[in-house]
Amino acid sequence: MEWYVYVSWLLIVTQLLFLLLTFQNYRYVLAKNKRNRRYYRPRVALVVPCKKLDTNFEDNILSFYRQDYENYLLCFVVGDREDPAYEVLCRLKEKAGRHTKAEDVRILVSGPGQTCSQKIHNLLYAYRQIPNDIEVLAFADSDICIKPGWLGRLVHPLRHDKVGVASGYRWFVPEKNNFATLTLVAINAKVAQLLGNTRYIQAWGGSMAIKLKTFRELGIEKIWQRAVSDDLSLSYAVKKAHRKVAFVPGCIVASYDSTTWTQLFEFARRQFLITRVATPGTWWLGLLSSLYSVFGLWIGAGLAVYAAHRRYSHVCLFAAVPLLFFMAQFVRAILRQSIAKIILEQYRSKLKAAAVVDLMLFWLWSPVMLFLILSSAFGRIISWRGIRYRLDGPAETTVLGGE
Repeated sequence: MEWYVYVSWLLIVTQLLFLLLTFQNYRYVLAKNKRNRRYYRPRVALVVPCKKLDTNFEDNILSFYRQDYENYLLCFVVGDREDPAYEVLCRLKEKAGRHTKAEDVRILVSGPGQTCSQKIHNLLYAYRQIPNDIEVLAFADSDICIKPGWLGRLVHPLRHDKVGVASGYRWFVPEKNNFATLTLVAINAKVAQLLGNTRYIQAWGGSMAIKLKTFRELGIEKIWQRAVSDDLSLSYAVKKAHRKVAFVPGCIVASYDSTTWTQLFEFARRQFLITRVATPGTWWLGLLSSLYSVFGLWIGAGLAVYAAHRRYSHVCLFAAVPLLFFMAQFVRAILRQSIAKIILEQYRSKLKAAAVVDLMLFWLWSPVMLFLILSSAFGRIISWRGIRYRLDGPAETTVLGGE
C-alpha cells in the first residue's frame, strides 16, 4: 500500500480513540456530578482576590457567603483601597456577613505586587494572615458565581493523600449574544470538555483547593513569589511531586461575560502565552491537537476532492477521513452542550443561543483555536487587568507597571 493509505488509516484510528476519550470524560463528568458527599469537612480558608468590578460582581461575591459549609474562613483581597471593588466588598459584608455560615469574613488590602502577578501577590498576602488551625486553602476568582455546595465538593477529593490539588473549571455564560462572546463561550467549552480523570489536566486557579500541608511541602509560597500564573505553576509542582490533579465536575462554575473581537484575541493570546512559558508541553499539545483537527477535516476534505478529480484509487478511504472528523466534532459539540444543560441547569435559558451557535458552527472552532494558539507563539509581554508583565520563565516574572 502507498504511504498515504497508512496516513489515512492512522487519522481514522486516532480520531476514533479521541472520540472514545471524549465519551469517557462525558461519563466521568455525569457520574461525579451526581455525588455530593458531606463526610469530609476540614477547616478551610477561602481566598478570593478582587480587582475592579467584574460582570455580575455583587451576585458573584454573595455566592461565596452562601456556602453550605460550617467550617470556613472567607477572605477577600484587593490591592488598593481605591479599587472600586473594596467599597462594594465592605458594603456586602455588612449586608450578608450576619447570614453566612462562614466563621469570619475578612477584607484585606495587600498593596501592589512587585515580583509576581497582582493576583498571586494578593493570594500570598492572604495566606500569610490565615490562622494556624486551617487545614485547606481554597481559591476562587471574583468573576464566578458558585452553588451553595461548591466548597464541600471542591475539598472532598483532598481526603486522599495522593491528590495534590482539586479543581473545577469555568463555563462562560454570555451577558450579550454578540458573535464574539458566543465564540468565546464555544472555545472555552471545547477546553472544558477535555477535562476528566486523566493525568494531563491542569488545575484552574478560579476554582481550586489544596491542603495547607501540601502547599507548604511543595514550596508553593516560594514558587509563587516570582510567578505570573497561580494554577499552572501549582499544577507543575503537584505533578513533579507525583501527586494528582483531581478534576471535580461539580465545581464547574458559571462566569458571566461579554466581549469584543479585540478583547477575545487579547484574552486568548494571554492565556496561551502564559501556558507556553509556564508549561510548554501543554502548549505544544494544544497546538498539535488543533493542527490535527484542522488537517483532518479541512485538508482531508481538499485531498479527497482532489483524489476524486484525478480518479485515484482509495477515494472512499480519503473521503472517510474528513467525514469522520466532521461527525466526531459534531458529536463532541452535542456532548459538551449536554454537560452544560445538566451542570448549569439554572443558566439554560441564557446558554441557549450559545448552544445553537456551537451546534451549527462546531466545524469553525478548531481553525479559530489554531489561530489563537499561533498568536501566542511569539513574545513574552502580557497585559492583565491593567498591569503589564514580562514572562521571563515558568516562575520568573518582571512587573512592568500599569498601562
